[in-house]
Amino acid sequence: MELFRYVANRIRELRNSYSGGVGLSQDALAKELNIAANTVSRWETGTYRPNIEDLEMLGRFFGVSILEFFPKDEEPAEPRVNALLRAAKDLPPADLDELQKYAEFRRARAKIAGAAMRKKPGRPAGS
Repeated sequence: MELFRYVANRIRELRNSYSGGVGLSQDALAKELNIAANTVSRWETGTYRPNIEDLEMLGRFFGVSILEFFPKDEEPAEPRVNALLRAAKDLPPADLDELQKYAEFRRARAKIAGAAMRKKPGRPAGS
């Protein structure tokens, strides 16, 4: 599944399962996020692609990691990750939460940049 289609589906799933499955309308979500009413619909249909800041805002609203908007990938831990964990060992919980959100934001930004750089199917420009 193409990345932005996956993102669109995750937004819809989170919106529909909001509040223990009660769900939230697109208009209500837009109002909560202080965005145009049709923006949520356009995100969910893929007409608009949410940027990294939009995904961070959605993640915070739904109380999920920004990485919830991306397919899971299995990657082995690198030595740098272990070094980061050691450095963060004695940080207060609030700092750990912020550090985690920052790392998730950076990873999500890299995923979006990678997807945007892939060539789109179709004829080359100017054909």
